[in-house]
Amino acid sequence: MTRTILQALVVLLATAPLTAQSAKGWMVRADRSASASDPDAAGEIKFMAMGSGFHAINPAAAVYWNPANTASGSYTLKASFKLLKPSSHANYYGLVLGGSNLGNDKQTYLYFLVAQNGTWMISRRTSDAPPTSVMARTPNGAVAKPGADGTSVNVLEVRVTGNSVAFVVNGTVVHTAAKADLGATTDGIVGLRVNHQLEVQIDGFGVSK
Repeated sequence: MTRTILQALVVLLATAPLTAQSAKGWMVRADRSASASDPDAAGEIKFMAMGSGFHAINPAAAVYWNPANTASGSYTLKASFKLLKPSSHANYYGLVLGGSNLGNDKQTYLYFLVAQNGTWMISRRTSDAPPTSVMARTPNGAVAKPGADGTSVNVLEVRVTGNSVAFVVNGTVVHTAAKADLGATTDGIVGLRVNHQLEVQIDGFGVSK
């Protein structure tokens, strides 16, 4: 098998829907763990329409997007995330923006995520290389932790205005950056990311001007 054919197969496996229950029009790109000390859970990734939103079951990490969902210029990207089943350690979930080529090995995107331990982070992804940290995992009281029932709700927003970008958790701005400091564009496909070993309900996903 030639190198070119092998690379094509790898991309196909990464971007093909991994379950018949994937939400209509949405694509799934798995990001499987390569760490023996932090393996993926068993089972298939599932991303389903549920109620007015989406339900993600993630034994492995994945990015979800609909090619029709794009944003550019000044906009606000927002969604509410209800963590239904925390993992045994901190794993992250949240928003994707500035995406391009998400279905191949030239993928680029920014992501803004929170975790069950009350921290948030911003990273960017370029090709299939490991992600580059824009803001390291940072604790903030605005990030809701799971309650006695094991669930939590966090509303995430990215507010892009002119050359400034504000990252917001439950109405609190946790970070503001100049676009130039992000190292990537904010224009492009918008979507969702849920890391492995998590189950999350997502509601109110959308972009407003």
